[in-house]
Amino acid sequence: MTHIDIPANSEFGVDNLPYGVFSTPGMDARVGVRYGDNVIDLAVALGDPDFSLPSLNAFMARGRNRWVEVRSSVTNMLVSGTTPAEAIVSVSDVTMHLPFEVADYVDFYASEHHASNIGRLFRPDAEPLLPNWKHLPVAYHGRAGTVVVSGTDITRPRGQRKAPDEGSPTFGPSRRLDIEAEMGFIVGVPADGPISPDRFSEHVFGAVIVNDWSARDIQAWEYVPLGPNLGKSFATSISPWVVPLLALEQARVSTPVQDPEPLEHLRESRSWALDIDLTVAWNGHVVSRPPYSSMYWSPAQMLAHETSNGATSRTGDLFASGTISGPEKNQRGAFIELTWGGKEPVSLGADTRTFLEDGDEVVIAASAPGPNGSRIGFGDVRGCIEPAGELTVG
Repeated sequence: MTHIDIPANSEFGVDNLPYGVFSTPGMDARVGVRYGDNVIDLAVALGDPDFSLPSLNAFMARGRNRWVEVRSSVTNMLVSGTTPAEAIVSVSDVTMHLPFEVADYVDFYASEHHASNIGRLFRPDAEPLLPNWKHLPVAYHGRAGTVVVSGTDITRPRGQRKAPDEGSPTFGPSRRLDIEAEMGFIVGVPADGPISPDRFSEHVFGAVIVNDWSARDIQAWEYVPLGPNLGKSFATSISPWVVPLLALEQARVSTPVQDPEPLEHLRESRSWALDIDLTVAWNGHVVSRPPYSSMYWSPAQMLAHETSNGATSRTGDLFASGTISGPEKNQRGAFIELTWGGKEPVSLGADTRTFLEDGDEVVIAASAPGPNGSRIGFGDVRGCIEPAGELTVG
């Protein structure tokens, strides 16, 4: 048995214990918990066959009581110094994988600051928010099959695009490739119908950082009247560590005042809004610090809305917040906002950018407050832009 020492200020201390799927040379992918700069192999440490699988789905489906039980067992093992030595792996020696099998993917539009900025950009002579926005969490259905783990290179998408000065559309690589800094939430326990906001923690297992890559020129041409499709569906990156909801109790805050009061099916007795701080680095330069606490709609309200029509939910469903933006310019979570539609370039040291160029790397990190002044780290989600390459037809 081994006692593991970690720095006192580690964001991966005993108050966090995020789950991920990892592999090492010669061993298949399996489930582990991060503790400091180590991964605890749960299949070895606990002997539960759910943890020898290459995804979290089987464990997540077991439900909240099992989540609490495992968290307690791991905590006691780490605090008492009884972790089996053969279960401890250095994080530098592992390869991280997509942590769960994505069943469905829905992306929301829950930031009033982001939605208002986009409204001003695209509808300068109209009200920034459309009439429904403060009555329900607006969303679109994404593509689960193109959700990828952090570190996966992103190939520049091709599609139809039409600039304002062009008479007709052309087909080719996106010229206005963008990011969206978001938080995502994963359903563990499925349901056959509506999930009320106050049942959120019974069904949602944990949270990840999301970068919902966006081809703004493709999106602008296609989205009327049915919304985003190919401008979004080519790639969505998530962080490899799933921070359990059980670790985020200290991060709970209230949403901004919701006026008008939401309809009854969207009301929370205690809000699941979260105080999470994000940073967005573009080629190593921090260009934005979006605050998740500023989001108008909480994740519990998003899930309640998503299922309010009777839609089923499945283990591995991912729903994301949409771009996180605060009231200040340096809090905008998408480059279309940060550069105001490309009119205000961002300085990256000796370079400037409006949208992403080939070879650019974006890293989004996040953390939240934990007990006794600790911080709960989500790690980061990173991706590098690869050229579109040749188009093959047939």
